[in-house]
Amino acid sequence: MTRLLQPVLAGVVTALVGFASSFAVVLAGLRAVGADQRQAASGLLALCLANGVLAIWLGLRRRMPITIAWSTPGAALLVTTGALDGGFPVAVGAFVVSGLLIAAAGLFPPLGRWIAAIPTPIASAMLAGVLLNLCIAPARALGEVPQMAGPVVLVWALLSRFASKWAIPGALLVAVVAIALTGPSLGAVDVRPVVELTAPAWSATAMISIALPLFLVTMASQNVPGMAVLAGYGYRPPLRGILVGTGLGSTLGAPLGGHAVNLAAITAALAAGPDADPDPGRRWIASVTAGGSMIILGVGSGLATALVLLSPPVLIEAVAGLALIGALASAITAAVARPEGREAAVVTFVVTASGLTLFGVGAAFWGLVAGGLMMLLQRRRVPPVSSEPEHGQARPAGDSGELSRQ
Repeated sequence: MTRLLQPVLAGVVTALVGFASSFAVVLAGLRAVGADQRQAASGLLALCLANGVLAIWLGLRRRMPITIAWSTPGAALLVTTGALDGGFPVAVGAFVVSGLLIAAAGLFPPLGRWIAAIPTPIASAMLAGVLLNLCIAPARALGEVPQMAGPVVLVWALLSRFASKWAIPGALLVAVVAIALTGPSLGAVDVRPVVELTAPAWSATAMISIALPLFLVTMASQNVPGMAVLAGYGYRPPLRGILVGTGLGSTLGAPLGGHAVNLAAITAALAAGPDADPDPGRRWIASVTAGGSMIILGVGSGLATALVLLSPPVLIEAVAGLALIGALASAITAAVARPEGREAAVVTFVVTASGLTLFGVGAAFWGLVAGGLMMLLQRRRVPPVSSEPEHGQARPAGDSGELSRQ
């Protein structure tokens, strides 16, 4: 019994941190693309159930700590995209297509390789541009509701220094207290779990503005790094089964309002690391426990949604932004790390962050297009190298004068 305690506690912590640190981002994203209160609560419940069922199934089958999460960068993308003509049903249709694309990436390995071939600076810069709007929300909140946002930011900063994994749950707790002290009572709000079906509708604009960017962000920012985290701890589960499972889970959860589930990247280390259990062969207990805990947390999705709706929108966006500061820093670092891709990455970043909409298509798509074209132009303008070395100089071995591929 004592041996079970450590991985079980690690699993509970994994679920709590994963839920508390980013459920506000999920709700903000769903509301941004047109979901009402019931649809948003239903979407959060669907994501929790899909996370839990997949984590339990994969953990028991593979005996590895395979943690599943919702796509937090994908939810941030929804905030940036906003509502499209056709409302939430066309967003649900885009969620269905994105899930099918993820499953297809598992069934057809070349598709996964094409996604991996997107240059790192471009993919990271698009993610940074998607995250920027939410990450500046704490500063906006300090200006608009300082009496509520000030304690939230202060607690986050202190816990980031002394107990980093509790920084976002702590900030969220302070926000809840502030809402309870200054906002309306929860007594009149229905906090029971909500199941609300939304029939998907189909729109070419939604496919380009939501489905394709959501697929790319989820693959590049969640599934690929998630596999890297597991490999770093010595686990190499078959990617095909994970992609097919999470893709189908996303597709089935879409009519309930869920946008996407995927391999966890941020919280994966909590279940896969030595703190979960000294024995690597027993850490799957942590991920299975996390799955069960996430299902239980899903029962409280109605309460979580009610708290968000009772608070000033900028306050919840501030908590979401604090949760994404680390992801933004990592994305910016990866985007500008290599000088040869830096200008193209910056172009991708500014176009994505601008909120540009052309022909009804959102900024994330145009950021990829602009950055890709800039990278092609940069490669074409590389000056040719003389076929003969200058007098007294030797040609470096292998120097062709071309930029290395990303």
